[in-house]
Amino acid sequence: MSLADDLLAANARYRAEFDAADLQLRPLRQLAILTCMDSRYTAQGILGLSLGDTHVIRNAGGRVTEDAIRSLSLSAALLGTRACVVIHHSDCGLFGRTDEELRQRVAEVAGTRATFGFLPFEDLEQSVRDDVAALRASPYFPAEYEVIGFTYDVRTGTLALVEG
Repeated sequence: MSLADDLLAANARYRAEFDAADLQLRPLRQLAILTCMDSRYTAQGILGLSLGDTHVIRNAGGRVTEDAIRSLSLSAALLGTRACVVIHHSDCGLFGRTDEELRQRVAEVAGTRATFGFLPFEDLEQSVRDDVAALRASPYFPAEYEVIGFTYDVRTGTLALVEG
């Protein structure tokens, strides 16, 4: 059985219990979440939210990038979100690495060297503060747009507010 066959079979099981047809395009909580692509958690799950409550933007490290701002600004302008939660987590693959190391790893696998930065970090809480500050400084959100940040511990399930 191929990967495509496996995924289509899984979708058939999903469709058998599908009950989200009546969800609205706009997130019910007027909330967006920017978090890591890590497979050990779902953003809605750790915040006790349900499908349809929030937009979720995931990338490596949950970092503020031009594309994350693009998605979040459209979420606010077109779909009414008025807050963003930034969540970075323990044991992240970007933690303690350098751009040079990550470029080398990509080159080994892909055969070509990345020209972009990967935004690694040395301090988990500071990376949250930096990304919260970057979103707050962005001119692409309404004046009342709220941005808050958390860390998440993948070993304990604990969410912690990052001040400042």
